[in-house]
Amino acid sequence: MKKRLKSRFLFSNRWLDRNWIVGNMEAIQDLIVIILCLVLFAVMLMQLWGIFNALSQSLNYQQVTAKILFILILVELFRLLVVYLQEHSIAVGVAVEVTIVSVLREVIVHGALEISWIQTASICGLLLMLGGLLIVCAKTPHMDCMSANTKFCPFVELEKKQQQERELKHSRHYEEIG
Repeated sequence: MKKRLKSRFLFSNRWLDRNWIVGNMEAIQDLIVIILCLVLFAVMLMQLWGIFNALSQSLNYQQVTAKILFILILVELFRLLVVYLQEHSIAVGVAVEVTIVSVLREVIVHGALEISWIQTASICGLLLMLGGLLIVCAKTPHMDCMSANTKFCPFVELEKKQQQERELKHSRHYEEIG
């Protein structure tokens, strides 16, 4: 009996290669993310055109500020998608930043004085938790440094250097003994 490879499995009496399937699915997923990037870029341009029209007509500062913050949210989402294309992982810190700006935009759009005290307390609690999460994300090593693609990760490079220094000290110790 012929032994099958772990990357292959039987489906409808046909051998399918998991690596081929996963590779194609990742390519399709990258194409979807690229399309989303292009759509976000088009929406950013339309919003920018809307800001210029709003500035030329009447000055409603609340509306203009809300549109500017919306463009900033779109820029951060665009950056999140670009990081995903490069690293194939979601940057949690960027996602938290987008959420914070989105919450602040909603407060500006609806007016801080028109929000009830319960909603204000909830928003403050949410912003405190998001701020804490942002601090935790800044203090911990990034997940992309723990993956196989560690070429440009300062944490891995520092760890390699420290390991080499330990090995060098260890080898010198035995040279001095001998």
